[in-house]
Amino acid sequence: MIDITADKFQYRPANINDIDALIAIEDGCFSSDKLSRRSFKRFIINQQSIVLVCFKQQEIVAYLLIVFHRGTRLARLYSMAVLNEYRGLGLSKQLLTTGESLAIEKGALYLRLEVNSTNHVAIALYKKLNFREFAFIENYYEDQSDAIRMQKRIRYFSPKTAVQQVHKHMPWFKQNTPFTCGPTALMMALSALDKNYVVTLEEELELWREATTIFMTSGHGGCHPVGLALAAQARGFNAKVNINSSDALFVDGVRSEDKKQIIATVHEHFIKQSKQKNLVVNYQETSAEMLKVACDQGQISLVLISTYRLDRKKAPHWVVISGYDEQCFYLHDPDPDESFQDHNDCQYMPIRFDDFERMSVFGASRMRTSIQLDKKR
Repeated sequence: MIDITADKFQYRPANINDIDALIAIEDGCFSSDKLSRRSFKRFIINQQSIVLVCFKQQEIVAYLLIVFHRGTRLARLYSMAVLNEYRGLGLSKQLLTTGESLAIEKGALYLRLEVNSTNHVAIALYKKLNFREFAFIENYYEDQSDAIRMQKRIRYFSPKTAVQQVHKHMPWFKQNTPFTCGPTALMMALSALDKNYVVTLEEELELWREATTIFMTSGHGGCHPVGLALAAQARGFNAKVNINSSDALFVDGVRSEDKKQIIATVHEHFIKQSKQKNLVVNYQETSAEMLKVACDQGQISLVLISTYRLDRKKAPHWVVISGYDEQCFYLHDPDPDESFQDHNDCQYMPIRFDDFERMSVFGASRMRTSIQLDKKR
């Protein structure tokens, strides 16, 4: 057994010259799901990730990789490995502890990871370090083995306040087109409210046809909140809409006067339908408190956000509120960012209330809108 006290291990951020050693650790520790040389280089130079190495007498014996996601307070432990001959010395624990500190410095609130469901040693370590299990993912790894998803809160603004998460079990679906975030978000919500609700590509497209505004900035139109609520109501669910303006929505997103007229006409048609179908449309702000109350009552909220804080594109985008605690809303996002390493990163994404306040407005008119959905009538 190596004597850890004889020569203390040290830790530092990785640099490009460490890649050969990191590849050697990958080859020595993993038979599949290995990080490539190109991936290591990208993570080392990327400001949205941390690669931490552990070394002894200039020999790199272990590493840890944490990835951060733009617009959230979520950090993800993407990979960690220790050479076989150095295991059992507490290096994994020290790497995690150091990595947590660095994640806290970057403003992260939560650290998330996946671990092979058969890796009982690692699972025991994570539980000892206060990670909790919250999802089981079948066929997660290249060899088709399953993973347990775990999470730990790593930063407390109110240390005496216990975390009270109000997560609703909700499936996640990826939108199949660039313009069907609204239908896909709606399908997630309806599936959570009714396990018998059937999700198909045809349903996604049909919902879009029912709710589209025809035009939206460039390309195909996005979905109107009243259109989505009417579609949910037509399928037997309870729905109500909150909009902070009675003016036609999304007209400031297009330049053509002809397109503006068409969007305004579609808007008026949806409002007319809402009155005919007795759909509740409240012309009021969507507040954080309103969304919390809806969640407490078992309702699910769809919220329109601007993607500027996520991808700098200023596009309107529908997401689902999947829960909250005393600091964050949690979102299901149907459109994975290209920087995400895994689609599961789009589930229960923590967004601090102040960040969400800035994200949940769109356009020059500062439109704010949401849809509250409940079980079938």
